[in-house]
Amino acid sequence: MNKPSAVRSVERPLTVEKAKVEERIDTSPKSVKLIFTFIACSAFWLVFGTLVGEYLGFKFVWPELDSISWLSFGRLRPVHTNVVFWGFLSQAMIALALYVVPRTSQRELFSYRLGWFSLGLMNLSIITGVIALMACINNGAQEYREFIWPIFALFAFGLILVAYNLYKTIADRNVKEIYISNWYILAACLWTIILVLIAYLPGYQQDGISQTVIQGYYMHQGVGQWFTPMVLGLTYYFLPKLLNRPIYSYSLGVLAFWTQMVFYTMIGSHHFVFSPIPWWIQTVAIVFSVGMIVPVTAGTGNFLLTMRGKWRSIARSYSLPFILAGVIFYAIVSYQGTLEAFRSLNKVWHFTNFTIAHSHMSMYGFISFLVWGGIYGLIPRMTGNEPPQFAVGAHFWLALIGVLVYSIPLMIGGTLQGLSWIAGESFMESVTLMTPYWVWRAVGGTMMFISHLVFAYNVWKMRPGNKNEVVESTNS
Repeated sequence: MNKPSAVRSVERPLTVEKAKVEERIDTSPKSVKLIFTFIACSAFWLVFGTLVGEYLGFKFVWPELDSISWLSFGRLRPVHTNVVFWGFLSQAMIALALYVVPRTSQRELFSYRLGWFSLGLMNLSIITGVIALMACINNGAQEYREFIWPIFALFAFGLILVAYNLYKTIADRNVKEIYISNWYILAACLWTIILVLIAYLPGYQQDGISQTVIQGYYMHQGVGQWFTPMVLGLTYYFLPKLLNRPIYSYSLGVLAFWTQMVFYTMIGSHHFVFSPIPWWIQTVAIVFSVGMIVPVTAGTGNFLLTMRGKWRSIARSYSLPFILAGVIFYAIVSYQGTLEAFRSLNKVWHFTNFTIAHSHMSMYGFISFLVWGGIYGLIPRMTGNEPPQFAVGAHFWLALIGVLVYSIPLMIGGTLQGLSWIAGESFMESVTLMTPYWVWRAVGGTMMFISHLVFAYNVWKMRPGNKNEVVESTNS
């Protein structure tokens, strides 16, 4: 006779059983098709972009891996960053916004045709951009704006159409108030259009210093005025919706919105502390970086207080653990960014691998986890098809452990790297010092990449029009 396990029993299962998604959203087939296609494209670009990143991670461990010019680090690195930014995250966020804005405005999307046209333009931009970068046709060493202007103009035009589509939907809303999510989403679209114009307009950034100032402004605002407000706006919808309770404080949301707009616009130059740009510009960036404590504390506090007392619901949900992890990363990386702006710490950490860890915790731990939470919260309710519970759990834990295994060693190694430079040791000694930390980077990156394959599988399982839907339709 088998004895019951003391570790795993009916009373104490190995994993918390997830609650089935019983709610089915009444959404038009046009909306489901457009939103799911955006999500499917974003999943493809996630796998492709991080496959490139995985290969680059191996190159740190085995520098002689290849001698093919198209696969050189200098060409592949911008492919990785641009594909993940514009292919994965941007299209995933737009997909969720195409649901949230009409839903909170209580009307259909203004134009599905414009939505499809935007999707085509954005993907055409990324495909041609990848080919151009690998062929060494680029915009120079301008981080995150390596696509040449005719190629990125396609993406920008697609974004303009998205902004117009969302604006018209909000303008023709059937409710009096504009929900806080739509403030963030529309502001993100408008700010990014302006940002792209500033980044690509010719004639005023010909010399090295002005180009550096614009570069600092552009690359930080890309995070702070596009990804951050967009994903926070989405969270202001999905978190209370999935918890079935209102957001803790609407006023805190408004405070976070306006202080984000004020403080984030001037902090880009903290990437160039001790550079030849004017000292006062660096100081302004540091002061405004400290000011970012206000919106981050207001936003994080608002989300955590909304979750208060609902921990069991979070444990039994597919999507809420992703949102909880994303909110915690939001607080950690934002406060970390403020610390990095101080001259005393910037002296140690800047230009080291610490910055690589910080950027991955931001774009992955914060932005990506909140996006995944929204996708798992929305798509099963739109299509009626849930992903396998084990696969969602595998995605979550591989991604979470992977980003920690990736980032923590790089933060330790980056700190030692900076201290070695301050001590006057040679650059090659710092390279040797980093070798074991780059091994952990490759291990963590591999776990993250495997989680993306699982996510792509889950997206396939959630697709509309499978046999369950057919059966339901036949019975009705």
